[in-house]
Amino acid sequence: MPIDVQDSTPLYLQIVDDIKSKIASKELKAGDQLGSHAALSSAYRVSLITVKKALATLNNDGVVFSRVGKGTYVAQHTIDARQNGHPTIGLVIRDVRSPFFSRVMHSVEDAAYELGYHVLVSNSSGKAEKEEAQIARFREFGVNGMIIASMTHKYHPTPTVRKMLHQGFPFVMVSFIADEDVPFVGSDHEQGGYLATEYLMRQGYQKIGYINGERGNMVGELRRRGYEHALKDHGRRVDKNLLFHLRMRGEHHDYQSGYEIGKKIATLRLRPDAVFVYNDLSALGFEDAILEHGLRIPDDIAIVGFDDIERGEYAPVSLSTVRQPTSMIGKEAVSLLLKLMQGKNVSIRRVLKTKLVIRGSSGRKKVTRVGERS
Repeated sequence: MPIDVQDSTPLYLQIVDDIKSKIASKELKAGDQLGSHAALSSAYRVSLITVKKALATLNNDGVVFSRVGKGTYVAQHTIDARQNGHPTIGLVIRDVRSPFFSRVMHSVEDAAYELGYHVLVSNSSGKAEKEEAQIARFREFGVNGMIIASMTHKYHPTPTVRKMLHQGFPFVMVSFIADEDVPFVGSDHEQGGYLATEYLMRQGYQKIGYINGERGNMVGELRRRGYEHALKDHGRRVDKNLLFHLRMRGEHHDYQSGYEIGKKIATLRLRPDAVFVYNDLSALGFEDAILEHGLRIPDDIAIVGFDDIERGEYAPVSLSTVRQPTSMIGKEAVSLLLKLMQGKNVSIRRVLKTKLVIRGSSGRKKVTRVGERS
């Protein structure tokens, strides 16, 4: 599968993730031979150096092995966790191309490795039924516990996840889940929305809008609550004319949805002088539309996003944002999972504070040159 060159994850790690996912889903089985370096380079549309780096990483992880002059093969012990002597965690990711969940995934792998645990990674490619099947398959493999990062916008446990909970199988969610009885580690989205909005007010902006996720997106609603609480705490009223929703569902549409809203706002006679945007991908689309209409950022309109993806730092006007603590989420998820695996009585929900990152898109009445940091 061609990799996503716009993703912030290094190209060789995207290949590593894809091959691990194919092994977890049994598309690749123990003993199967991978393609030649040239064939993999062509399939993934990357250089031979990138392919070699990916295979070296997989070799070091024990996922594959090489035979001189013959090729690279899937190792046996990656298929059944019960057949190797190391405890193993299953990591279920809905889409490894997601900038946020990709960073959480690598944090989980690093934390687990330090503690002597192997990690099997599964990528369900955005298909709910595949996600369910991979959870069941990990249990068949004999993993000791699971970390689940679903991107479904239902925010409640699926029947499969609820069944694991009732059976006492240890797992932790790292995507937002509303049910208080489900183990969860994640960001304080409401606090992040408050931070962004309060900062814009202190910069002197008067008409601050909010670009929410698509309708029904609970994470977007939590960030809206923070936005509204900040306004009210500072004596401002919530102007419904300054509230917008992304049109399309799914992270892969967020840039386009943000771009569409940017085009609309750029033509308004009474437009906001600042916006807090649900996530960075949408904020980047919004920024491009604003700049294309000849408006200046931040002089005509300031922008603050959410997530702190790498692309935001190198945007035409570097993007101010709310940073989610992805490294800490991964470490805390592994820590909580191990305690659950050991049968310890611990608090099962850990909500971590976000941090404001100030760059060029939100300075008051200051033209920021490309690449300049504020």
